[in-house]
Amino acid sequence: EVPLVESGGGLVQAGGSLRLSCTTVGFTFDDYAIGWFRQAPGKEREGVSCISSSDGSTYYVDSVKGRFTISSDKAKNTVYLQMNSLKPEDTAVYYCAGYWRECRSNVDEYDYWGQGTQVTVSS
Repeated sequence: EVPLVESGGGLVQAGGSLRLSCTTVGFTFDDYAIGWFRQAPGKEREGVSCISSSDGSTYYVDSVKGRFTISSDKAKNTVYLQMNSLKPEDTAVYYCAGYWRECRSNVDEYDYWGQGTQVTVSS
């Protein structure tokens, strides 16, 4: 069973919006920081945003600041990534991942991963 399930990806024109969802399955949502990552063809996986479980602190990579917003709904065991003003360079497979309590900058430290959802932004 995949511990995290992403949804909400799709094809959108530049300037458009999408909201990604990440729902945890089989582990306690309250104890884990959830990060969003993306991987474009031929590129390494990079961290996009993260929300900690201890105090709700949020983090964003510079390229998405002011455009993306991460939030959580504990009642639904779900973390959202609202993506506005999308650009073609945002095109990638987006993954969510979980780590105990606090966000980590190293992608390899995350314990649980989803299967990914494709986001394609056309120019």
